[in-house]
Amino acid sequence: MKILVTGGAGYIGSILVPKLLGEGHEVTVLDNFLYQQTSLLDCCCNPRLTIIRGDVRDARLLGELVKKADAILPLACLTGAPLCAREPIMATAVNRDAIKAIADMKSPSQMLIYPCTNSGYGIGQEGIECDEETPLRPVSLYGQLKVEAESYVLERGCLTFRFATVFGTSPRMRLDLLVNDFTYRAVNDGFVVLFEAHFKRNYLHVQDAAAAFMHAMKNYDKMKGRPYNVGLSEANLSKWELCQAIQRHVPRFTFLISEVGKDPDQRNYIVSNARIEATGFKPAVGLDDGLRELLKAYQVIRRNQFSNV
Repeated sequence: MKILVTGGAGYIGSILVPKLLGEGHEVTVLDNFLYQQTSLLDCCCNPRLTIIRGDVRDARLLGELVKKADAILPLACLTGAPLCAREPIMATAVNRDAIKAIADMKSPSQMLIYPCTNSGYGIGQEGIECDEETPLRPVSLYGQLKVEAESYVLERGCLTFRFATVFGTSPRMRLDLLVNDFTYRAVNDGFVVLFEAHFKRNYLHVQDAAAAFMHAMKNYDKMKGRPYNVGLSEANLSKWELCQAIQRHVPRFTFLISEVGKDPDQRNYIVSNARIEATGFKPAVGLDDGLRELLKAYQVIRRNQFSNV
């Protein structure tokens, strides 16, 4: 199968592309290498990989690549609320408009699997899991743009994932993600100060985010036309509970609640992943396994040089 992965040198793409190549697919990666990452160098020896340094805002280039693909996995994104707030024009063009363009360009026979985010749930109700029928109320421009793009894609009968907050190591590492950040602080600083420590989120290992794409490609006809929450069902955790989990691996880790101040990210919800689990998909990497992995990674990484900020 010929697969186009936009943003394929990013955090998830750097895990996903080797998996696709390993299954014999021909993969074309379109990436602007915004962070000067070198994450796909170990794949360059594979003759089935094509890398194009370009931008999804280039409609002519994007159209040429979409036309040749059997499946399109549009990962290119300005990821995270802070980055989108700082670059709203670019974020709108990349996170929403380019996705709409791909949906318009593709033919009915082509697969389109769009990675959205469960950030769209915004602020949920205490003790009630958000499922795919829960109203979307994003609290950031990032969430709003992802929700708008998802709606457009679903109207055209494609498939979307509402990913939980992703964590774990990747060749294109990110330390600004919550689990990765808190674990890095535990190892290097020994403490963290929490704002609104009761706020909850769901989590997902980056290996399982990539595996979800593989699963959906194999089951596309049965799954298309619907959104799917994708996360660890046992990891609907508050920031305080997450820190307790990290402390079990880093006993010297101290975390304190600030009585003054406000978390700029006001998301607070728990999530049901029952719909995708009913299709046979189950994450393979638990939170504790991911934390053990991060502790090894932070023997390698000593500087906070890997973030989308």
